[in-house]
Amino acid sequence: MSDLSIQKVPTTEDRSLPIFAEFDRLADRIRLEAYNLFARRGSGDGGALDDWLEAERTVCWPAAKLIERDGAFLLEVALAGFEPSEISLTATPREIMIKANHERTKKSDEKEAPTLRWSQFRSDEVYRRVELPSSVDVGKTTANFKNGLLVVVAPLAPSSKSTPTKITIGQGS
Repeated sequence: MSDLSIQKVPTTEDRSLPIFAEFDRLADRIRLEAYNLFARRGSGDGGALDDWLEAERTVCWPAAKLIERDGAFLLEVALAGFEPSEISLTATPREIMIKANHERTKKSDEKEAPTLRWSQFRSDEVYRRVELPSSVDVGKTTANFKNGLLVVVAPLAPSSKSTPTKITIGQGS
């Protein structure tokens, strides 16, 4: 199992890292793809969410799931074929952003590049941004990568942990 380093941004207001601009451009591409899907399908059947999700998958989103358990969020992202050194993570109190990128270089001894006939591989570059429903403790967020599965553990921030509250219901007069 390989531990990964995480760029930890302590506030949601700090958007100075280049990864934030990359995700903004990516969101624009997803919006355009979702609009094109919507335009081809036509309006009226309530499929806008399906169009958006399909646009995300088409543009670059790998499969993922988010679980809340034992006071932490557990994010699993499928990144088969990538090496730990090709994965970068950024965590803020309300989001986790992942970028995986293969650096392809042509070998000097190759005379002619092969002709690709077809491929179901998504891309040499994938992104995933997950908004979290509650704030997390960025400083305690960890990640590891094994067998093509990235696992990020983000403990809930102390103020985000829900505690049961007893409510007394009175009778009206």
